[in-house]
Amino acid sequence: MKPIGPLMTEHRLIERMLTVMRQEVSSIEVHLRTDPVVVEAMVDFMQFYADRTHHGKEENILFQELAHKEMASEDQQMMQGLIKEHEYGRSLTNEMAKASERYMKGEQAALRDIAAQLRALIGFYPAHIRREDQTFFPAAMGYLTQDEQDAMLEEMHEFDRKMIHEKYDALVEELEKLRMATLR
Repeated sequence: MKPIGPLMTEHRLIERMLTVMRQEVSSIEVHLRTDPVVVEAMVDFMQFYADRTHHGKEENILFQELAHKEMASEDQQMMQGLIKEHEYGRSLTNEMAKASERYMKGEQAALRDIAAQLRALIGFYPAHIRREDQTFFPAAMGYLTQDEQDAMLEEMHEFDRKMIHEKYDALVEELEKLRMATLR
């Protein structure tokens, strides 16, 4: 398997989340409310899975390896563009998280911002994913030897193993802090 295989599989899960987001936008438009738990789950998915895990592997493993290669200028430019797109997706998700916090505090106007950020994410990701899957990933593999691809695939598996522990370690730490605050 090539190291782009797991990345493309992750894209399919992100696309499924985009479908759920479309449904949530429709629900918001009809009912003029949302379930904050659902929005928080979407924020968590986008921050942890799409950004930290998926984009983390792209930026910290694939792109780092490619940075040492003599790439065609159009491939270098595309890679830099993809990094900027990751930053844009990150900012959309962060804005949605802020709007969600405001909504949970009772600010009804924040609902409009949640829907706007959902629409922006839904509009952004399909073209980004297509650009990676159809253009950048195939070109990138041409710069790597089979041994480099195999090593990268193993590094991605190790990255995933560490990420799950990091997520739940942070969750327990947060809950411990909350619990300690309520005991005072």
